[in-house]
Amino acid sequence: MSAARVPSFVLAAGGTGGHLFPAEALAEKLVERGAAVHLATDRRADGFAAALPGVEISQVWAGRLGGGPIQSVHGLAEMAVGLVQARRLLRRLGPDAVVGFGGYPSVPTMLAAAQLGLPSVIHEQNAVLGRANRLLARRVERIATGFADTAGLRPADRARAVFTGNPVRRAIAAVAQVAYRPPEIGAPIELLVLGGSQGARIFADLVPDAVTALPASLRAKLRVSQQARPEDCERVSAQFAATGIAAEISSFFTDVPQRLARAQLVICRAGASTVAELTRAGRPALLVPYPYATDDHQSANARAFAASGAGWAIAQAALSAPILTDMLAERLADGAGLARAAAQARGFAPGDAAERLAAIVLALGTPLGTPREDAA
Repeated sequence: MSAARVPSFVLAAGGTGGHLFPAEALAEKLVERGAAVHLATDRRADGFAAALPGVEISQVWAGRLGGGPIQSVHGLAEMAVGLVQARRLLRRLGPDAVVGFGGYPSVPTMLAAAQLGLPSVIHEQNAVLGRANRLLARRVERIATGFADTAGLRPADRARAVFTGNPVRRAIAAVAQVAYRPPEIGAPIELLVLGGSQGARIFADLVPDAVTALPASLRAKLRVSQQARPEDCERVSAQFAATGIAAEISSFFTDVPQRLARAQLVICRAGASTVAELTRAGRPALLVPYPYATDDHQSANARAFAASGAGWAIAQAALSAPILTDMLAERLADGAGLARAAAQARGFAPGDAAERLAAIVLALGTPLGTPREDAA
């Protein structure tokens, strides 16, 4: 019997924040437990290394599936190359378990894990099972879900599904320690507008006009932080400045956790990571789902969040500046209602999602500190 070895895990995730943020949160927990963590992803994940020094990263080729005949052939060819790369990587690392977080770059690594007989689990962040995870679901031992009710799971898959919630980054988890403060008479009102990685244009077009039409007494108290596309920042800033509304506009806020902590209402998309961060922070929100999301999963996320009483949802096609003005005037005047929504947001999903997911992953592999004969 060999001496106790350091357990190792491979995380496979698409290179966007929606997939990488929960992978980052899980990696933090595994590293805290003394494990070695390796990330298999695409070239878009450069920021992950900075967020978690010591976590090794490997790029694995993966082509998008679907589209026209030429795109499909090209995607399959890249996927085949990625599968070979992933098999070599997993043979070299010999991980105790492999965890997939969705997105097409996760597919080659997770398929390779299944071919090599390695313990594996997938985590689905959205209320609708994504296409990559749909392909992988029948090949893994466990399926962790970010929402209590996840559409798209086959009956045979549901027996292996466990509701963990969506892990969030440590900086966001810290916001949970900051109590929600509803609007108070005579005090500033903090409005946070986040566009996400796609589709912030609708907020740039509507929010300034909607806020400008609010009663003067309410406008005077507003403090707006709005994320906008680089090409929209100047015009949005000019609109707010013209009416004397205090506003900070940026294409990227480096201090989102701090702004979320002081926000009394958030206007945003309904991506899984966004909903998870609202939930962990306990902040009420008006969700406007991105209408072109795959399988319309953001609408499903928004419906679940709103149905719990944590906030409100409205389709982009139904939203206009006058409607948004009415919604803001009603919500911001109802401090008690916002406080209730904040409490519901905090209870919408488990606050220990990262710990729950880590427990599932660790249970699949060799328990920490347990000697194991190294593979030949």
